[in-house]
Amino acid sequence: MLANPILNKGTAFTERERDTLGLRGLLPPRVFTIEEQVLRAIANFRRKTDPLDKYIFLSNLQGRNETLFYRLLEEFPEEMIPIIYTPTVGQACLEFGAIYRRPRGIYITIKDKGRISEILGHWPNPDVRMIVVTDGERILGLGDLGAYGMGIPIGKLGLYTSCAGVHPYYCLPITIDVGTNNKKLHDDPMYIGLAQERVRGPEYDELIEEFVTAVQKAYPKVLIQWEDFGNTTAFNILHKYQKRVLSFNDDIQGTASVALAGILGGLRLNGGKLLDQKILFLGAGEAGTGIADLFVEASVQAGMAAEDARKRCWFVDSQGLVVKGRPGKLAEHKLPYAQDHAFVATLAEAVEVLKPTILIGVSGTPKTFTKEIVSRMAAINPQPIIFALSNPTSKAEATAEEVYTWTDGRAIYASGSPFPTFVLNGKTYVPGQGNNVYIFPGVGLGALACESREVTNKMFLIAAQTLAGLVGEDDLAVRRVYPPLSKIREVSAKIAAAVVEECHREGLAQIPRPADIEADVRSRMFKPTYEEFA
Repeated sequence: MLANPILNKGTAFTERERDTLGLRGLLPPRVFTIEEQVLRAIANFRRKTDPLDKYIFLSNLQGRNETLFYRLLEEFPEEMIPIIYTPTVGQACLEFGAIYRRPRGIYITIKDKGRISEILGHWPNPDVRMIVVTDGERILGLGDLGAYGMGIPIGKLGLYTSCAGVHPYYCLPITIDVGTNNKKLHDDPMYIGLAQERVRGPEYDELIEEFVTAVQKAYPKVLIQWEDFGNTTAFNILHKYQKRVLSFNDDIQGTASVALAGILGGLRLNGGKLLDQKILFLGAGEAGTGIADLFVEASVQAGMAAEDARKRCWFVDSQGLVVKGRPGKLAEHKLPYAQDHAFVATLAEAVEVLKPTILIGVSGTPKTFTKEIVSRMAAINPQPIIFALSNPTSKAEATAEEVYTWTDGRAIYASGSPFPTFVLNGKTYVPGQGNNVYIFPGVGLGALACESREVTNKMFLIAAQTLAGLVGEDDLAVRRVYPPLSKIREVSAKIAAAVVEECHREGLAQIPRPADIEADVRSRMFKPTYEEFA
């Protein structure tokens, strides 16, 4: 009991439980309530000043007492989420070998081909419902971290439980290790993965195929969330398996949904209309093209032809403006957005020529929204929407303070990682955090609640619209286009209910429609309270 983090209550085991379960003498004599344990835990957490030390503290607590861990997250989400996920999880991944304490999740390597079913059988819980899996090639904006990327599935599943109430018993983090092209890791004495070049091509594809087949056989009710795969790999996997297995890619679809929600919130602030917008993206990978795809879907729903909506999405990548006839071969996912326009080489030129209403950074390259660019956006638009969405904080295209200052407070700003409240000319600005945590937990919970056959793109459009509708007037008053994280469980419940409604509407649900969908969803959400064992 004391060694099982899902069952362990620590000093909260009652007198009767201590006798019945043979724990007498193994614990200090005083019995504490969970409320008292929370007070001790938060005091110890706040005693630490370094974010990575706080991450390690929470990781140790999760490995010891999951109920207390999730109670802490539920009561203090605005303090905890930036630690267990962005931005601190990025540093945790960079140092994952040095801070490694105990195994969590499953590692499947390229050397395990033909044995994946056997390896899944080693996991002690036979009824897994939620898997987050990565191959570590594109961890946040940090690049190829190989097996060090395990911090991402662990963190995402922590958010599924704390933000949407998916029971931790059902959750399984997985890393697929096919090597890493990060030469530094090959020489890192702390590196926990295969110190070899990445395996690609047919051998890689066969491993993923075996993985999907084995997971479906072992866990027929599971949802797979693909996380932080490289651009080409991510699109290929999503398109191949989206209809075959209950799955989605958070970097493509979740990011798109939270960004679209922020745009909708921004339009409430500046009075603009969706169909009048022109978006310029810096970065043309999974996140950028995913946002564009969902913007097109929303525009089609609003009455615009898809071809016309795509013409309102422009991309600048590392080679310049994405246009037809540009030298070199364009990646397949960029082709729908290759415009018939003269080529320009820089973002500043693109802003000047295209005069966008919205500027979105998903490049992973910091400080690329310069004063010149941001000021020009403000000259073109009375209230420009400027989102610097790259993670972690060190990769942000511009800080909140910079954007507000350079636009005299007129910009509508959001970022991928949190920035502090800023005061300019006596007015308070609270930057919105366009974090996928607002989207994927609710979508996943909804898909699981009705045992959906598929996670569709439409569900992410509905999630974005639901999230945007939950932004209150008090949020808009401080120019924040997302609700505060303190309301995250409420947000997830509303999104999950909307997803279940869509599943029943499209005939994807495999269980009967409940009389009250939202009440049914809430009844399924894990609550971090102790059970009585005796």
